[in-house]
Amino acid sequence: MKKLTLVFISLILSFSSSANEKFTADQLIEKAKAFVSAKNARQQPNTTTKEIDHYISLLSDNFIDEHVKFKFTYTDKSKLRSDMVGKLKDEVINSNIEINEIMVGANVVFIKMTEMGKVKPAHLNKTIEYSKTNIISLEFNESGLVKHIRRHHG
Repeated sequence: MKKLTLVFISLILSFSSSANEKFTADQLIEKAKAFVSAKNARQQPNTTTKEIDHYISLLSDNFIDEHVKFKFTYTDKSKLRSDMVGKLKDEVINSNIEINEIMVGANVVFIKMTEMGKVKPAHLNKTIEYSKTNIISLEFNESGLVKHIRRHHG
């Protein structure tokens, strides 16, 4: 974990030296919290397409959503939305995201968060309970929209 922290600190420093800071640290923290709130809202027992559309509205048109561990990337909003709408068939008993730590660089935020929940996927006959600590990085464009998400799953 110490190596991962050092990698993130190095990345932040490299972003800081190579990019012009457009947003203050406080603005970036608020954007990170809004992103996590929207992410959490799209996976609740009463989630509708309204919450999914709000989440997608935080992404730039040319976004990259990279799931590092699984070597999977989204770059198409319509495909992402379609997959999220498909998950509305799952029975979400409860779901919550807790932010553990936020680190800020130049137009980038690293969030260490714990995702907890209990879900019965539509394609399974059993309920899955989970609690995972994950790290994501959010890079923002000049308009304040998320242009690159890197998900480092626990």
